[in-house]
Amino acid sequence: MEKRYKVMVGVFASVPFLMVLGNSMLIPEFPKIKSALNINQFQVGLMITLFSAAAGLSIPFLGYLSDRYGRKVILIPSLIIYGLGGVVSGITAVTLGKKGYYLILLGRIIQGIGAAGTYPIVIALVGDIFQSEERSTALGIIESANGLGKVLSPLLGAAVALIVWHALFFSYAFLAIPIALAVYFLVQEPKRSKKKESLMTYLTQIKSIFQEKGKSLFFSLLAGITVLFILFGVLSFISDLFETKYKVVGLKKGLILALPILFMSISSYLSGIYLEKKGQYFKHAMALGLFIATIALTILPFLEGLILYLIAMAILGVGNGLVLPALNTLVTSTAASTHRGGITSIYGSSRFLGVAFGPPTFSLLNQISTTVMFITAAVIALTVSLLTFFLVNEDDLLGNQQKEN
Repeated sequence: MEKRYKVMVGVFASVPFLMVLGNSMLIPEFPKIKSALNINQFQVGLMITLFSAAAGLSIPFLGYLSDRYGRKVILIPSLIIYGLGGVVSGITAVTLGKKGYYLILLGRIIQGIGAAGTYPIVIALVGDIFQSEERSTALGIIESANGLGKVLSPLLGAAVALIVWHALFFSYAFLAIPIALAVYFLVQEPKRSKKKESLMTYLTQIKSIFQEKGKSLFFSLLAGITVLFILFGVLSFISDLFETKYKVVGLKKGLILALPILFMSISSYLSGIYLEKKGQYFKHAMALGLFIATIALTILPFLEGLILYLIAMAILGVGNGLVLPALNTLVTSTAASTHRGGITSIYGSSRFLGVAFGPPTFSLLNQISTTVMFITAAVIALTVSLLTFFLVNEDDLLGNQQKEN
């Protein structure tokens, strides 16, 4: 890989790193936020849900615009809006305190709209720039950056919250601006066809892709939804458990939460390299990852003590790390560059919706019992693992990549 491409991959990797902080940096500080705003676990979970739902609903529109007008034209303003949403929430928290809860949620919605134009656009741009096996490596690195964001976010969140809890919101703008500048100056986007499709023609083409590859694509997207639904549901539960039951707070809690997710980042990076070399076994990696997640979820309700929880979370992280790079490659290879933004935007929506429903669903199931919560999630993971293995035809989804080669 040439030096200029390595630089661009580095810039691309910074975008999902920033995007994942939007949720992961707040989750460890949920107890502190609940106390400061005098709200309950469900209400604090809405800060994740509304951010992710806003992103999920906005992504398809931004994906279309990126296919029509270019990736950078959408990516850079989206990064700025992402930071602006953080500023709105931060200023509200400073000036209104407990009375500003709903305006804080508004800021999170704005931030979610900005997030919609980040990660999905980046993986579409990677699909545009990198062909053949290099695409799997680049996407593996980007997914590792996403995982690294999850690793460092508990530590960053705990460190920033030592200043004051609402400093978390301002940190998003602090990070978004230099990344937007790096995208502007360092990323070279391939030239696009000057011919612009009408919206109806574009939607017809997207529809035809689903008609041709719909079953494999649908169950691949379902795997992505499931992985992030489980991950963020478990993280939300574990964050509260560590503080209320084990009295682990601040940087110590951030470090403990970061360690298991490190396994996800490592697994993503290594599986991306492996898949690049093999050029196949993508659905096998996804099914295996979900099965490993099933094992972790099955044993979690019967564990006591921090060490055992961390081991189970590490197993869950390894499983997630196997699923996401394989899924990224399949999705970005499904369509040509003229429609890749539309397909990756649908994928991005599915990821955000998984994140959105994770914390509140786990919270509601936990009101029945912790065992019901984890076993329900395990059954979902196992079911999707089997569906992925038996119903996804990766040759259908990789067909466009093979044509490009």
